Amino acid sequence: MAPEPDSLACCPDLHDRIARLRALYERRAADRIFAAFSLPSPALQAFAARYGSGFCDAPDPRERIAFWDEHLSVRRDLYDDSVPAAYLSECDQGLYGGILGGEVRYLADPDTGWISSMVPPLLKDWSDFQQLRIDPQGPAFQAYRRQLQIFRDGAAGRFGLSHFILIDSLNFVYELVGATRTYLALYDVPELVRRAIDLAFELNVLVQETFFQAGTLVAGGTCSNMVEWIPGRIVSESVDPFHMTGVDDFETWGREPVERILGRFDGGVIHIHANGRHLLEAVSTVRGIKAVYLGDDRGFPPAFEILPEVRRRVGDLPLVVSCALEPFVDALRRGRLTGGVMYKVSGAPDADSANRLMERVRTYRA
Repeated sequence: MAPEPDSLACCPDLHDRIARLRALYERRAADRIFAAFSLPSPALQAFAARYGSGFCDAPDPRERIAFWDEHLSVRRDLYDDSVPAAYLSECDQGLYGGILGGEVRYLADPDTGWISSMVPPLLKDWSDFQQLRIDPQGPAFQAYRRQLQIFRDGAAGRFGLSHFILIDSLNFVYELVGATRTYLALYDVPELVRRAIDLAFELNVLVQETFFQAGTLVAGGTCSNMVEWIPGRIVSESVDPFHMTGVDDFETWGREPVERILGRFDGGVIHIHANGRHLLEAVSTVRGIKAVYLGDDRGFPPAFEILPEVRRRVGDLPLVVSCALEPFVDALRRGRLTGGVMYKVSGAPDADSANRLMERVRTYRA
């Protein structure tokens, strides 16, 4: 295992940031606020010009780490609460499905610079389930290990590597038979669904243990595209399939798999889209949860605008939201920002502007 870095070129005050973030995620900062600012990125502009939006060929990991190096280098003079980290976006649904023999397809997103992956449903029929095998020697897992090594070497001493999403529980069943047939299977073949969930646990442990064993921790914690940095070996969980179900379905099918995988590591963070906010009370009581990222979607009020209500619903659980610069600055001046929250702020024109705002963020008390 590679040694953990104790400093990062793209994060000059790493230890000060970690001290603040540790207080947040250990629930010792309920009256304080935190902010991570996005900055203009020439690398992102070049990515958008090259790829556009849509399907693309399998990317070269060396080109991808070069993108992240250029993209994150603009943060060298930024003194906020972020911990810059590359995200292995290629290790999305396609990694997990590919390890089981699925056809991996790649998709570029010019807004984020990500190239994500997916697979068509692996099973034509549930009768094929017993043929599925996890193959650590297969091409998909070996490609993952190679990319992880290239990213680790390219990031060394400069920036971190973020954990990436789990594909377990019903997310994994989606990969097997698609969304509609997943929900039908809960009633038609529940025992097969349970067996699939057990297989998903085994697969996700393999993938995530490989990530952490590669020496990806920074100062004893996990870099995160969701929460920036958090103490321990923390996984990134999704409960997306339950956004379209009732809370009872989450309690029946979702809670145990989530708590099992979070218990295998040092806990986890969970993201919730706007159409899943009815799950907030249930998710906030998941054993091992460390924080929730609140996503925004069309047709729902932005999470930033309803934070007082969310805070009442989830207690002192640390929260992360995205917001634009103007409403953030207005709420900061008026003293209306909710505490115990990481604000991911878009639209800062440059590092100097963000640094000036950070002086007020550090002294703010809710």
